[in-house]
Amino acid sequence: MESSLPDLEAILLVGGQGTRLRPLTLGTPKPLLPTAGVPFLAHQLARARSFGVRRIVFATSYKASMFEPAFGDGSAFGLSLEYMTEETPLGTGGAIRNAAEALTCGPSDPVLVLNGDILSGHDIGDQVRHHVSRGASVTLHLTEVDDPTRFGCVPTDDEGRVTAFLEKTPNPITNRINAGCYVFTRSVIDSIPRGEVVSVERETFPGLIESGELVLGYADRTYWLDVGTPAAFVRGSRDLVLGRLASPALPGPPGEYLALDGARVSPEAKVNGGSAIGAGTVVEAGAVVSGSVLSDGCVVHSGATVIDSAVGQGARVCSGAVVRDAVIGDGAVVGAGNELQHGVRVWPNVELPERAVRYSTDV
Repeated sequence: MESSLPDLEAILLVGGQGTRLRPLTLGTPKPLLPTAGVPFLAHQLARARSFGVRRIVFATSYKASMFEPAFGDGSAFGLSLEYMTEETPLGTGGAIRNAAEALTCGPSDPVLVLNGDILSGHDIGDQVRHHVSRGASVTLHLTEVDDPTRFGCVPTDDEGRVTAFLEKTPNPITNRINAGCYVFTRSVIDSIPRGEVVSVERETFPGLIESGELVLGYADRTYWLDVGTPAAFVRGSRDLVLGRLASPALPGPPGEYLALDGARVSPEAKVNGGSAIGAGTVVEAGAVVSGSVLSDGCVVHSGATVIDSAVGQGARVCSGAVVRDAVIGDGAVVGAGNELQHGVRVWPNVELPERAVRYSTDV
């Protein structure tokens, strides 16, 4: 696999603020959130490396200074990493153009562009080979979804040429959507205006189609997930731990749960469903944790229940509390007997008194 893509360079778009994931992203950029035991991007970096990518340029903006301390020069991943920062956000196209200043490849070479919030099981190498063999300007990964009404859809002709970019509509003409992984010919990136706010989805791609350039779709139905919401973030981590999507970066074998070094999980606790238990986190006897992400240094006390939820660093869930489909910010305390459900979010360092929030009618 690797020999067919020698010295492939990539741009990784990691500039977003992750507003839909607050409060988890108030202190940590979305691509650095712990996902199945490692920062989310570790899965993308390891996967890109497995397909022959050797050099990746990070396009950073929000909390840009946190990325280099996390990944350094990339040598731990067998990669060379560069960091390019936008002083003001430039949109997807502007970010790609800005990051391209650090590329070393020639004008006719392919450049892989990855979004920093997508988990995908598709064959990147095959997408690149498809792009090169057809001499395309851009080749987009398209995924097929059951409900395309929530997305813009991307129709193609019989030869795979993209014919349009359509906004969300109640009656989509195709179930194929833009999956956020692109292969550009380098010269096409260089044609994007430098230092300007540009959207590839609204400007670059439609402009290329209009001018007759070859924009290809590479469609499949492998695993694909945008982890931009709390429920999707938790699902992504869960799927990685359970092995539904293979990742070379998973810090242990797939299974019902993954516990990092220093985590203490009582044999009398019930932990399952692809839960990730952070370093130094304690799950006491009688606690239930299922399908959840517990960051480093949490405590889930005896008799507490955490299901399909994300719990921030150093947070505590006290005895008898139920946390289901919820987000608990760093350092927060969920007092005994609280019931938190239905997407509720507790901000960092907030302390909920005992039985402050209830759905049940009992006392």
